Amino acid sequence: MTSTHMAWLRNDLRLADNPALSAAANDGDRVIALYIHEAVEGVRPPGAAARWWLHHSLVALESDLAALGVELMVRRGAPWPIIDEIVDQYAVECVFWNRRYAPGERAVDAAIKSGLSGRGVTVQSFGANVLIEPWEIATGQGKPYSVFTPFWKSLKQCPMATPLARPAARAARPSVPVDQDYAEPKWAQKLGAHWQIGETAARQVLADFLDDRVTVYPQNRDFPEIEATSGLSPHLRFGEISPRQVWQAASMAAQVDPDKAGAIDKFLSELAWRDFSYHQLYHRPDIASTPMQGKYQGMAWRDAAPDLAAWQHGQTGLPIIDAGMRELWATGYMHNRVRMLVASLLSKNLLLDWRLGEQWFWDCLVDGDVASNPASWQWVAGSGLDAAPYFRIFNPVTQGGRFDAAGGYVRRWVPELAGLPDKWLHAPWEAPAEVLATAGIVIGSTYRTPIVDLKASRARALEAAAAL
Repeated sequence: MTSTHMAWLRNDLRLADNPALSAAANDGDRVIALYIHEAVEGVRPPGAAARWWLHHSLVALESDLAALGVELMVRRGAPWPIIDEIVDQYAVECVFWNRRYAPGERAVDAAIKSGLSGRGVTVQSFGANVLIEPWEIATGQGKPYSVFTPFWKSLKQCPMATPLARPAARAARPSVPVDQDYAEPKWAQKLGAHWQIGETAARQVLADFLDDRVTVYPQNRDFPEIEATSGLSPHLRFGEISPRQVWQAASMAAQVDPDKAGAIDKFLSELAWRDFSYHQLYHRPDIASTPMQGKYQGMAWRDAAPDLAAWQHGQTGLPIIDAGMRELWATGYMHNRVRMLVASLLSKNLLLDWRLGEQWFWDCLVDGDVASNPASWQWVAGSGLDAAPYFRIFNPVTQGGRFDAAGGYVRRWVPELAGLPDKWLHAPWEAPAEVLATAGIVIGSTYRTPIVDLKASRARALEAAAAL
């Protein structure tokens, strides 16, 4: 008798190191891979840029699965009726998935597990999308970690599971179109010039980074004009590569070339920040809407829609801020150092609710992650765990001068300032009239006056924090 097994895929769009897919393929005569564009309370749908990436990632996955002999079904709607119907139609005996960690996601999965078990269907879930499950690491008092450094020290002592190989190939299936009703919006077409998508691309991105850029990663990772970071964040967000695969490959690279060991350790600590964010997501209420430090519930945020719009569209009059927001709009990505700067300006200098920024990033980032995005925003705003102190307010002028001294980043994304000498590039309103005239710049016309006074707004932010 033919047995049918199903792997319900979510943020794990890969063949290798995919425990749910491997379990389905081990004993099932027929294997179905299911992806659902979920429309259900408690599961945050991806933002617009992430939906663009998701479509192309599913196209790549379908081709890979077809070569493996596995069919991919893509559905839209509430997951329980869809899964229930497929189980009934194809006489599915076993359903497998890899765990997710947001409170609403866990509630949905628990309800489906209960429903399937009640029908006599075998259900099993696996850890696959973090280095270590959130309940498997704790302080000496058995509590969740709230500070990163001891979390990182503890994580390094944990044994890491060996990544799984991809399932054995069956008879290949013909490839079929995915999301036939998907029409790529015009705004998204610009993103395609910046990215290669899918599991094969993810593995190549990692290999290129470990072969070359990782050596100078600690020194260069904060400079947005230099290609020094791994570029793995969107691939990790959609699970085109697993954190365990990254950990193993990086660890092996350090063994092969001990001169890289220190740089790789720094890189792995940044990978651990992703786990730390999931640790927070699992142990606390919805971190995209609830401050992790309760006192921040009382923060007196401003209501200033024009300031928010200027920030969103890179029209603040502060060059490195505008460069970052325009990079985000054009590519679906922003350099991490600049993410901190734009988040600090919004939540502190402009004193606008960090949740407004988190929502904008969620919609614009191809790597908008359910844990890392809100945890990072709360870190900068001061309301998160192990957050930047309330008095740490990044100055975009001094930060620009430090991390974009030659101005390559600002000149790329804010071309109206390209003719300014480096000395004035990050504070063009301070440039002498003759310098502005030579560069063809009129402050307030060709480039706007800053929307906020950095010194006065810093004092205002400190007063608001002290009032808590």
